[in-house]
Amino acid sequence: MKYSSVAAYVALVLSPQLFAQTNEQEIEKITVTTQKRIQTIQDIPVSITAYGGEFLERLGINELDVLSDITPGLTIQEQSPNNPGFVIRGITSDSGSSQTAQRVSVYYNGVDVSRSRGSYFELFDIERIEVVKGPQATLFGTAASVGAISVITAKPQEEFDAAITAQFGNFSARTLRGFVTGGNSKVQGRLALSYRERDGFIRNIAGEAGSQSEGGFNQEDLNGIERFAIRPSLRFTPNDDLTIDLVYSYEEDDDTGTSFVNGLIPATGGDTSPFSFAELSGSPFAEEVFGKPDLGIEREVEDINLTAEWQVNENLTVTSISAFRSFDSLEVFDADGSQAFFLEFAEEAEGEQFSQELRAVHSTDKLITIIGANYFTEDGSQAVPFSTEESIYLNCLGFLSDFNAPCVNEDSSVNILTPLLTQGALSVLPYQAEFTNFGDNDSFSVFADVTYLVSDELELTAGVRYVTEDRTSGFIADSPNSVLSGGPLLPVVDTNGETFESSDDFSGVLPRFNLLYRLNDKTNVYGTISKGRRSDVIDVSSTTDSEGNPIADITEIPEEIVWNFETGIKGSQFNSKLDYSFSVFFQDYSDFQVNLQDEAGNFFTTNAGSATNLGVESEIRALVGEHIELFANFAYIDSEIDDDSSNGDLAGNRFRLQPEFSGSIGAFYSKSINSHLDLTGSFVYTYRSDVFFEPENAPISGLEVGEDSISLVNARIGIGSVTQGWNVSLFANNLFDKEYLVDGGNTGGAFGNPTFVAGAPRFYGIEVTKRFGQQ
Repeated sequence: MKYSSVAAYVALVLSPQLFAQTNEQEIEKITVTTQKRIQTIQDIPVSITAYGGEFLERLGINELDVLSDITPGLTIQEQSPNNPGFVIRGITSDSGSSQTAQRVSVYYNGVDVSRSRGSYFELFDIERIEVVKGPQATLFGTAASVGAISVITAKPQEEFDAAITAQFGNFSARTLRGFVTGGNSKVQGRLALSYRERDGFIRNIAGEAGSQSEGGFNQEDLNGIERFAIRPSLRFTPNDDLTIDLVYSYEEDDDTGTSFVNGLIPATGGDTSPFSFAELSGSPFAEEVFGKPDLGIEREVEDINLTAEWQVNENLTVTSISAFRSFDSLEVFDADGSQAFFLEFAEEAEGEQFSQELRAVHSTDKLITIIGANYFTEDGSQAVPFSTEESIYLNCLGFLSDFNAPCVNEDSSVNILTPLLTQGALSVLPYQAEFTNFGDNDSFSVFADVTYLVSDELELTAGVRYVTEDRTSGFIADSPNSVLSGGPLLPVVDTNGETFESSDDFSGVLPRFNLLYRLNDKTNVYGTISKGRRSDVIDVSSTTDSEGNPIADITEIPEEIVWNFETGIKGSQFNSKLDYSFSVFFQDYSDFQVNLQDEAGNFFTTNAGSATNLGVESEIRALVGEHIELFANFAYIDSEIDDDSSNGDLAGNRFRLQPEFSGSIGAFYSKSINSHLDLTGSFVYTYRSDVFFEPENAPISGLEVGEDSISLVNARIGIGSVTQGWNVSLFANNLFDKEYLVDGGNTGGAFGNPTFVAGAPRFYGIEVTKRFGQQ
């Protein structure tokens, strides 16, 4: 199975007769701004994948995580919009801690929005998406230590245009999205919106008749979504040389709880399968402790972007980008994934970011120069409140084994030993705690990038970014003593209301060197050497001094450095009916940073030593005859922490969430039935080899925490009229209803109770689109 993409490539490349058509069709040419100027992908000497908005619409892609199905070297894991994980070439960026820097830059209209809890957004009315792989710090900033995902929304236009799409499917799925745009020669406007809702696909029996919480709070089914987003934008064009774009984005998410299903404790009347039904009852004190009675997420994100581009003369362009972004999310989750009032957590994350970039691009026949400066500041916090019943907590962790009462009995009832331990004085002992990390980061950087055209064939590029940072980390904990144990239940030291802080300054120099050689007007080869950097981490928590008083526990994890060496070839053949790219890369890491969980379920960053990453990536798009367009990708990535004793317990381990082999094959079909009707369709097959969900690559409580290889199929078929602007499609995602896992281990794993999150089952439905204005 893992060689199927390779076989497809060989078949296409070795069969030129497939493209021996005389029609004028060509593969869609997407121009990108990866190097801060408009170029074709073929002319950029780095590995990049790009998709236009029409391509995304034809596949029905409206979520970021689906991009990884069709992009080599990219994996996006979405437990919830509050907790996405972005993986480029084996490197994961998913930490929610305000004290850590990100590795993968997520850019939204030219601005870094990489902070994990604020980086997810709905995909609708998109102009294009660019996925750039390898360190891109010179032009994208330090967060792009292993790559960047850049999303550019559709801009206003003068001519009137509008469209509306409605979608209905199983699990009561409903979607409505659309846009309208128009204006005059000086001012144009655009309004786009999206609303999606769907019931949960994992039944939650908590609160139902026959459950352990019968008559209590009735939790909703898990993994349901309700998301609303709106984006008004204005474009001012006072003259031919100046363009000003003002974009406001607002998103509100109200999803049901994530299906963290306990792998050891079965639901009442069920089993431990993460694909059947669950019994996640949460905390009976959720409203009081978390401020939200039910499992799930409440999240708001706002973004304001002002971009001005001034064409000073035919050689010089000056661009200013100013942006502000804020996010506020509260997610309540049942970390033990069972009916027991055991590990009930929430996470309240808040953040504000401001960015100002000013750059100039000067072009002559031989020399292209980019210079610029960027200021970025963010202020964030991540609060983690905790709720449990003392005797259940102690018993489920094995501290009350002398009583010979299991955490959960064979009939699925939960043992509460508080009456026995308090000699009947108390029937229940609720407990709550909360710990919060803070992070303030101010950074200033200057960058320069110079491309020299040595000849018509040879192009050399050298660039550098100098960055200086002022980072402050903070921590506060309210962790009272337990009535039963006499100490805090979580291994967190109470700070007695004091916030512990630590600050430091850091700086770095990040170069890149590129070479592009044009073998002919259809084929380019390239080589690149670049340096990436993940910032130093100031990890602040709490501990006690020799007299038992709380003091700050400060650990500084040194910056992570990666050197990327890459070579590749890009080209177009058969009169632009076939586009392809192929690259080989090697990455060398020092002071490799990994995120682990402590015994309180709190994530922290540590230094895992050295690591290496070797990989191959390839893509192809082809027109086959008049009616079929094929696309395929393949990636082989061998990424692991070096098997050296100096690297500690993780030595020799593979990077989490990274498959060794991945690939996809897809096709579009379009044919006119008559002068008024067109038949359209699409098909995508994706494959991914096995992955580990945790850096330790090891079982937890005897359960494997990973996923075997999976293959999924999505398909669409529709009928419509291009001239009349309407289309009706039937679609099915995960057509064969394969069962697979999105994640495993999770917070429950830190307490010896690993939980598992099911991937989406078969979703199917009907979609109706009507276009007004331009056809």
